[in-house]
Amino acid sequence: MVAPAFEYVAAGGYDEAVRLLADGGDEAKILAGGQSLMPMLNLRLAHPELLIDINAADDRQPSVADGMLVLPALTRHRVLLEHDLVRRHCPLLAAAVRHVGNVRVRNRGTVGGSLAHADPTSEIGSCALATGARVIARGPGGDRTLPASELFVSYWTTALAESEIITDVLIPVGRPRQGWSFQEMVRRTSDFAIVAVAALVELDEEADTIAAARVALAGVADRVMLAGPDLLTGLTGATLAGSTGAGGTGAGSTGAGSTAADGSGDDAAAAAARIAGGLDPVDDVHASGEYRRRLVRVLTARALREAYARATGAVA
Repeated sequence: MVAPAFEYVAAGGYDEAVRLLADGGDEAKILAGGQSLMPMLNLRLAHPELLIDINAADDRQPSVADGMLVLPALTRHRVLLEHDLVRRHCPLLAAAVRHVGNVRVRNRGTVGGSLAHADPTSEIGSCALATGARVIARGPGGDRTLPASELFVSYWTTALAESEIITDVLIPVGRPRQGWSFQEMVRRTSDFAIVAVAALVELDEEADTIAAARVALAGVADRVMLAGPDLLTGLTGATLAGSTGAGGTGAGSTGAGSTAADGSGDDAAAAAARIAGGLDPVDDVHASGEYRRRLVRVLTARALREAYARATGAVA
């Protein structure tokens, strides 16, 4: 496969890149890691006249400021996987990135590029939703902040204006008595997710009962999506049985009742069933919609139990 001809410009900074993008209009594309764009060029699914390389626009590293983990948009997936600040303050993201592509993809792909690409199976996108992340986008009129919950619109479509570029991703730092879990089903290692689930559980300050929970899903709709809060209200004040690990089949919680291997018989399974029941994923060559709903039930229950176990300290 050979990409169509295009003009290439290396921008020296974000302001220059924004200007070039605004001048180029529909015929201009941003090149960051290129792990999604280059295959699309080679398959001629994309044919821009101008390619704007922003790799020299920023050389900052992850940092923490005002209770936020600040990820420059050009942060490589490999850095998300290895950087101490990411592993300490957002271990959910560090764990999820292990499932992104392969070593080559993780060495080149960027956090901002992944979010801007808006793949509905995105591991990073689901983590952004689960953690309540925000992005800073720069356009001709300056910077604006956009919650991740408002960023994703549909297949490979975001709420970014045509001439806006993501410059930073802001993630609230993890809090005490907060647990996380990332669960994913793929056909083969490095494949796109059939279904992925990112979960955060926060406990009450004085008891091992759930005060809040967030669940984000990938692979079940035209975009990564956050489960509605009304579907998780049944978890408030609950403890989760069988919450000791990724499989969620051992003891370690004070919750009553037993937990079956498929996650049935506890509050986690009930919440997972509510979430799955509200979905209508399409059939495709990878899986049927019903199979995806089944995966949502199993993986969400598993993720909630593991996140709860981490919050109680039963799992590292």
